Formats: sequence, C-alpha cells, structure tokens
Amino acid sequence: MDTPTMFEPFQVGQDIDVLPSYFPIPGLGILPTHAFLLRATTPVLIDSGLVPLGDQFMEKLSSIIDITDLRWLWLTHTDQDHIGSLLPILEKAPKLKVITTFLGLGKRSLNQPLPMDRVFLLNPGQTIDMGDRTLTAIKPPAFDAPETTGFFDPRSGALFCADCFGTLMSDPVTLAADIKPDDLEEGLLTWAGVDFPWLHMVNEGVFGKVLDDIRRMSPKIILSSHLPPAVDMTERLLGYLAAAPAREPFTGPDQKALEEMIQ
Repeated sequence: MDTPTMFEPFQVGQDIDVLPSYFPIPGLGILPTHAFLLRATTPVLIDSGLVPLGDQFMEKLSSIIDITDLRWLWLTHTDQDHIGSLLPILEKAPKLKVITTFLGLGKRSLNQPLPMDRVFLLNPGQTIDMGDRTLTAIKPPAFDAPETTGFFDPRSGALFCADCFGTLMSDPVTLAADIKPDDLEEGLLTWAGVDFPWLHMVNEGVFGKVLDDIRRMSPKIILSSHLPPAVDMTERLLGYLAAAPAREPFTGPDQKALEEMIQ
C-alpha cells in the first residue's frame, strides 16, 4: 500500500459502524485512520476521514446512513486525518452540530471557521444525552493535540479514544485481535514514540493512575482512530501503553539519510 486507501464500512457490535482507511508511512508500515458511526437515537459520526479521501469518505458514509439524518459530528481533534469531510458533511446535514472544545474551535478558526450556531462545546468530564444513551467526554491517556477529546458510551461499552492506542501495522486487518501479540505491542510502542513523544517525560506513577481511570470504566471495546477495533483487549492495551514512557521517542531520518533516499 503506497497511497491512502479506504475500505468498505463494517459493523462492530450492534450499533457501531467502522469507516476504515489506512495511511502508508514509509519505513514504518501503515497506520489505520478510522472514523466511526454510533447509531444512537441521534446518530453520531466520530471524525470525518482523511483529507485526500474526502470523496470516497462521503460515498462510503452515504452507503450506511442518509447523511441528512446525522445530528452530531464528534470532532476528536482537528488534525488533517480527522477532518477530511467536515465541511461537506456540515453542508449536507443541516441539523448536525459539531462537538468540540473551545481550543478545537479556535484551532479550526485558523483555517475555515465553523459557523457558531453549528458548534456544541463539551469538555472532558461533561456528558451529553443522545436520546437512548448518555456519552461522557474524556481526555484519553495519550494524545497528539491539546484539544483531543474522546468519550465513553456505557450502553455499548465502547471507548472512543482518538489517537490513543494507535498502532503501526504491516497489513490491513479487521480487528486488533488479528494482529500477532508481539507485532501489536511493538507497533503500539513504536507509534507511541512517534505520536506522543512527550510520554518519555511523564512520571510513570502518575501516568499509571491515568491508565487506571480507563481501567475503572471497564470498556468492552476500544475504538481508536489508529487501531483496528479491539474487543475485550483493554487490559492488554493498557499494559502495552504503560511501557511507553520507558521507550525513547522516535527520531526521524536526518538530511544525510534523506539525500541517500533520494539517490
């Protein structure tokens, strides 16, 4: 895989659809860049795909829901692999509001500001009623953008955690359980060093307490933007992430290496 690629949506659990895509990272492998649809009474789209796959994303999304039925777009953060179809969706779903934070709104305003009447600001620890369930906003244990906000859905037992638990892979797979344990651990720790370089500076005891907050939620499924759906794997993933502070952060190729690649 040498270009961003999107696959067919699939269901995980009773009321969650995965909109899967993958992004190649030369020398490191491929990275999932998934979005999700939560079929609550008021349907929630979680992120809106990669910028280069905007047309494909809209086509795949339209195949699983009438976009005009969407009521919420939960914007975990404003990186380019999460906002690809943000504006087209806002146009096609006139009743939809974007859930973000004050900082997320501000960062988005540096490019194309969101209409203020289409925004709903929600901070970690606060909740929002979706008719048949109440979602609790959370700050994931690891993140690469300060506005990052995921959420826990107690009805499905799903933890939507943005980039946290992201894992580099050699080939696309449907579920995280399809990855060999050693490969999953190494892929997760390598990506943590790339995406969360600050982790090597944290106090491991304090970080452990943050991981315990996730443990107390007892999620049945981890839904990370950068990991295939992980069903009943919470403890394993927490164990892998707990080891990340002891790893050295990623250092990319320097100019000499770049010149060698070009040659």
